[in-house]
Amino acid sequence: MEGIQVSVQTAGSAGQISIIKVGGYIDTTTSSEVERALNSLLKQGRFQIIIDLGNVDYISSAGWGIFISEIKAIRENNGDLKLVQMIPDVYEIFELLEFHHILDVYDTVPAAINKFEESQYVEMVPKTEAQPQRVQPYGGEQQQQPQQPQQQPPRPPQPTPTPGNYNNNPFQQQQQQQPSRPTPPPPPPPTNPQQPQQPKRPNILDLVNMSVENKIKYLVAQNPNMGAYKINKRLNSADFGFTKVGWFGVRSWLSKLGLNSRQNRRRFAANYRNM
Repeated sequence: MEGIQVSVQTAGSAGQISIIKVGGYIDTTTSSEVERALNSLLKQGRFQIIIDLGNVDYISSAGWGIFISEIKAIRENNGDLKLVQMIPDVYEIFELLEFHHILDVYDTVPAAINKFEESQYVEMVPKTEAQPQRVQPYGGEQQQQPQQPQQQPPRPPQPTPTPGNYNNNPFQQQQQQQPSRPTPPPPPPPTNPQQPQQPKRPNILDLVNMSVENKIKYLVAQNPNMGAYKINKRLNSADFGFTKVGWFGVRSWLSKLGLNSRQNRRRFAANYRNM
């Protein structure tokens, strides 16, 4: 079909992995080709699938819907669907829709293949049945000895109250009421209350001399909604000394710092501002 190219290959040590290689763009008119190739693999009982999106320039909601709708059935059959080699523009939409919480993404096809090879699905071991309780033969039961009543220790003799000492009981005497003291007025507020210190904003020279890790942390703290693509563009600007990391490099740093999701970046930004 014009606008899309779809091919299927096999990989893996036992040929158990299927790779759907897609080129062009996936939208309402072309997504049926990808869906047809995916359904054909599922009917053959092949549930370890890699979608190579290295040559895909655009994916619409219809294209994303194909992967999301099939992932549950795939994983119920001990399989998985992994996306690889997305270009920055496609990954930016993928992250914006928060599909990275559902689908696994890898930079290269060999990395996804190795993940399948490392995590071979093993059949569940059946649970062992509970062993029946052994019953001793008749006549072999031990006779239970009658329990002896526990003897309570003798109570110490209670002192005999003498006349006149009832009034000396401290619990029967009424406490004398002390006159209440007037509450002193609260101290006046300080004339110059100290305001909480705000984190110092680094100057241009500080930003240029920062390490790559600190630059990424600073950008995340300033705008946690930025993804890897926009962070890479900000790093490769005059404000940050034209730091060349690359989109894959930024993604690697975000994953290493635990900031590869927008929720984690927002949490980090809130903590950064309270420092």
